[in-house]
Amino acid sequence: MNHQDIYVSLDIGSSSIKVLIGEMSDDQLHVIGVGHVKSTGIRKGAIVDIDATVQSIKKAVDQAERMTGIKIEEVVLGVPANQTYLQSVKGVVAVNGDNREITDDDLERVIESAQVMSIPPERELVNLIPKQFIVDNLDEIKDPRGMIGIRLEMDATMITTSKTLVHNVLRCVERAGLQIREIYLQPLAAGFFALTEDEKNQGTAYIDFGGGSTTIAVFEEGLLTHTSVIPVGGDHITKDLSIVLKTPTEQAEKIKKQYGHAYYDDASDEELFEVPVVGTDSTDQYSQRYIAEIIGVRLEELFELILDELARIGVRDLPGGVVITGGVAQLEGLAQLARQVMLTRVRIYTPDYIGVREPLFTTAVGLIRYAHSDDRFYGRSMGSTAPAYVPYPAQPTPSKKQSNTPERVDHGNKVRVIDRAKNILNKFFE
Repeated sequence: MNHQDIYVSLDIGSSSIKVLIGEMSDDQLHVIGVGHVKSTGIRKGAIVDIDATVQSIKKAVDQAERMTGIKIEEVVLGVPANQTYLQSVKGVVAVNGDNREITDDDLERVIESAQVMSIPPERELVNLIPKQFIVDNLDEIKDPRGMIGIRLEMDATMITTSKTLVHNVLRCVERAGLQIREIYLQPLAAGFFALTEDEKNQGTAYIDFGGGSTTIAVFEEGLLTHTSVIPVGGDHITKDLSIVLKTPTEQAEKIKKQYGHAYYDDASDEELFEVPVVGTDSTDQYSQRYIAEIIGVRLEELFELILDELARIGVRDLPGGVVITGGVAQLEGLAQLARQVMLTRVRIYTPDYIGVREPLFTTAVGLIRYAHSDDRFYGRSMGSTAPAYVPYPAQPTPSKKQSNTPERVDHGNKVRVIDRAKNILNKFFE
């Protein structure tokens, strides 16, 4: 097995932490190890207890290691979209070289130029997403390398997030004994592969229903254009069931997974199941339709919140419809309810890989595929020293693992944004 083709993703969620070990062969992902544990220390996508989160990460890593026998040292990390801000930026440089052929070095310099703008001290750069390259007023170029020109420009979207949020995540990963290979915004990596090319181009809302929060990402013209997080998720459904059925939270979660249904009209009213009552030795009997009524009310409210949020960020029309994933997406009838409330096309996305055929693994799978597409573009899996940069459609943040790497590395590599972030991180915790 070629370990250069092995990727490990780390998805830190409010309800669970997923560690995925995947082998990429001929552009196909083969999942060879999975770690999936209940997370502690995380609320609504943000870390509230460092020690508890570190222990959860270690347990998930240990599960994946025992399944494969591979020692995990570095991971592809996804950061949540909480407090994310997207801002348009532009880079402009003169092409170097006597023959005016655009090279990796020119790309490096135009990226640096786009990052020159001042970032507030409380925010951290996560990713840079190029919209297009322009060579001597010729626009809509995906990859300008090899072209002849005098002036190279880049229109891009800069993604920044809360410095505190990023530093807390980095600290947890560091204390778990792991290094970071790449960092990506979760809905950027996951949505890019969950959506079809037509959906990304036409305008589609990618919705990830997590345990403590729901992430919304809008893709238009092949690019991520908006992100937002609603602090309501599957845990709120569990809490509703626990209160109404007067049953322990753990039991309510089992009921949701085993008997849950989101669409009242399609739920069964015939078969009854027993539910233990908290504080007593007795049980009550309920039908799936009764459960569906409880779940449906909460989900209708959540879909209304999503519509309100889309309107707030200026999204009035979704020609590509809505794509739903995440743990809650496993509920039967969810797509029917979403169509009824949102009045648009809706489909559920589930990764189609052995061992992870559940919507809750969408982000973990997307992180691996996104990192591989980055490496394949530059041939880094074959030992190439090309720059750690994807010119189209998205710019991932480079690796953090080389702590002493200078800002400009050899062979034309781009400035290592995450290395600068590490220096800031070290000062932050001194």
